[in-house]
Amino acid sequence: MKLLVVEDEVKLAEYLRKGLTESGYVVDVAHDGIDGLHLAMEGNYDLLVLDSMLPGIDGLALLAALRRSKHTPVLMLTARVHVDDRVRGLQGGADDYLTKPFAFTELTARIQVLLRRAAPSQSASEPTLLRIADLEVDLLRRKAVRAGQRLDLTAKEFSLLALLMRRQGEVLSRTELAAQVWDMNYDSETNVVEVAIRRLRNKFDAPFEQVLLHTVRGMGYVLEERQP
Repeated sequence: MKLLVVEDEVKLAEYLRKGLTESGYVVDVAHDGIDGLHLAMEGNYDLLVLDSMLPGIDGLALLAALRRSKHTPVLMLTARVHVDDRVRGLQGGADDYLTKPFAFTELTARIQVLLRRAAPSQSASEPTLLRIADLEVDLLRRKAVRAGQRLDLTAKEFSLLALLMRRQGEVLSRTELAAQVWDMNYDSETNVVEVAIRRLRNKFDAPFEQVLLHTVRGMGYVLEERQP
């Protein structure tokens, strides 16, 4: 999932970027309304976290411009506590409203609700518990277990494993993995994908007898159960 945070307080914006990235989201940040509106209109985001008071274009004006052509879910942040301010935001097209200061856990819970609400048909049709052999991944609880043992994965490692599980049996290229997990164009000069694959293998494959993640030379990687 890809989020856009539009927040002019640099310290808060970086706090949100770090926390949401650790929660498994790909996060872009804009520090004013002009850049935020440009990114929101040109990018393909699953949700916006939008501050109401921004330089350049304020949050309500940005929201009004966005709603002329896009229905991207928007969670507004504000330091204003009056009911009238929240009502204006919701009537202007915001999907939810959170008053500063807020608990990060409440922010992520509200984001999850908005994302589920935005894709009800997808959520209903896609399984949230994925299995192959003795490996099980719970997408909602962000938990991976193999042979009854809980796997200690970073946010990126979990996202990588979840993608391989969703597409098990398909060969995924380094380019596709880089785009889907890191939101980046694969650069042959970097080894971010190889390093992540190696670390993931050491955690969920190497300690166990049956190998599930295979390298397909010159093509990429595939997660599948093979006969010995």
